[in-house]
Amino acid sequence: MIELIDLPVNPLPSGAVCSPVKTRDGITLRAAHWPAARHPVRGTVVLLHGRTEFIEKYFETVEELTRRGFAVAAFDWRGQGGSDRLLKDRRKGHVDDFSHYVLDLDAVMSEIVLPDCPPPYTILAHSTGGAVALLYAHKARTRIDRMVLSAPFLGIDGRFSRWLGGLTGFLCYLGLAEFYVPGGGATALSSVPFAGNIVTSDPRRYARQAAVIDAVPALGIGSATIGWVNAATRAFKIFQTEDFARQIPVPVLIAMAGADKVVSNRTIENFAIRMKMVASVRLPGSRHEILMERDIFRDPFWAAFDEFCARR
Repeated sequence: MIELIDLPVNPLPSGAVCSPVKTRDGITLRAAHWPAARHPVRGTVVLLHGRTEFIEKYFETVEELTRRGFAVAAFDWRGQGGSDRLLKDRRKGHVDDFSHYVLDLDAVMSEIVLPDCPPPYTILAHSTGGAVALLYAHKARTRIDRMVLSAPFLGIDGRFSRWLGGLTGFLCYLGLAEFYVPGGGATALSSVPFAGNIVTSDPRRYARQAAVIDAVPALGIGSATIGWVNAATRAFKIFQTEDFARQIPVPVLIAMAGADKVVSNRTIENFAIRMKMVASVRLPGSRHEILMERDIFRDPFWAAFDEFCARR
């Protein structure tokens, strides 16, 4: 297991406990948790990051949460970061089905959060993490008290989006599930040049995550596989079923990045309309990675987070 990486440009928050977690299907995950930095303790935030990401990318977020009085738990999804990789080519971003990510979250909740971290429990999830949080919510009525979703990956825009499931399903049938998507490759997406990136307008925060990959290349992954994309489209269909959104059993705050070119804000809005307990905030001009953006976008996000978490 890769230990947490402490760099001058990205210092490790104090009090970290890093440990492996074994899932029910035998995958070893890298997980970590931190105590709250002040009293009274307000509970625990479970951080769920997105595809290609890793615990170290969220050290700043961990600091911001512990200063607010929250304990924090975080981990790397299977197939990325310091957790077990699923294919011989470690740079391929792959999963057979998003339900396997639910197994990851369930294992961390059972092995670390519930026994070692104080309640109540709040999920803070970005992108793919947001999709998994929603899939998990139906199974976790007594475990999670609320969720905050940053640019959740509930669908994509584009002229071919409606055909993506059928096309990738056909390619998987042909035995191509573990191939990179066309045009994809092994270059770690966290280390591509800042110019032209579509996830953040903050060069300092972007350089910080690149520094982590430069120091430990084994943390990075490249493009998704055809199988990963097909798994995502199958999750999208679950979200689009008539009753799924209405049956989410916990309050949810959804933050949308106004300039998002990764996920579909229209799909998020349509999903939120069907929910019973939902609040939303839209951040005009923000790119996809809200927590890695400039403070002009992050500050209103944190204001919405604080207001939401102050509710009883």
